[in-house]
Amino acid sequence: MSRRIAVSVAAGVVILGGAGAFALAYAGDQSPTLAHSAARYTAPAADHDGSLSFTTDVTASSGVKNVKVLAWSANSSFAKKGLTTKDMAGAEWAVCKPSGGDSERCTYKVAVTRADAEGSPRGRWHVAVLVTDQDGATTLDTKAADFTVA
Repeated sequence: MSRRIAVSVAAGVVILGGAGAFALAYAGDQSPTLAHSAARYTAPAADHDGSLSFTTDVTASSGVKNVKVLAWSANSSFAKKGLTTKDMAGAEWAVCKPSGGDSERCTYKVAVTRADAEGSPRGRWHVAVLVTDQDGATTLDTKAADFTVA
C-alpha cells in the first residue's frame, strides 16, 4: 500500500471516528421531548364532579425523572408575561409509566368540583408541562394542549 493511500485511510478513520463520537455525545445531550399531548375537560354535573385529564408521551434518553403539569387560562397573567420554569414550581405531578425504549406515557387527572368550575374563567385554557430527565435537562412546553371551559 502506498504511503499516500495509507495516510488517506488513516485520515478517513479519524474523521469518521470523530463524527461518530460527536453524534453519540449530541444524542446524549438532547432535552426531553413531548409528543401526542392531549387534554380533556369534563364539566361537573348536578350529581357528580367533572374532571381534567392530560396525557403525553415523553422521550428522554437518560430516562424521565419527573413531569409537572399546570392548567392556565388564556386570559390569565401568564398570557401576557409568559410562563417560566419558576412558575411551574407549584405545579402538580403527572404519573409516568414506561411505554417502550426511552419513552414514557405520562398522565395527569384531577377532579373538578362545581365550586372549582364556578370559580374558573370561561374560555380557552392551556396545559403547560415541565419535564426533567435523569440528567437534569428540562423541557418546558407552555401550550402542550388546550381545552375549553364553557
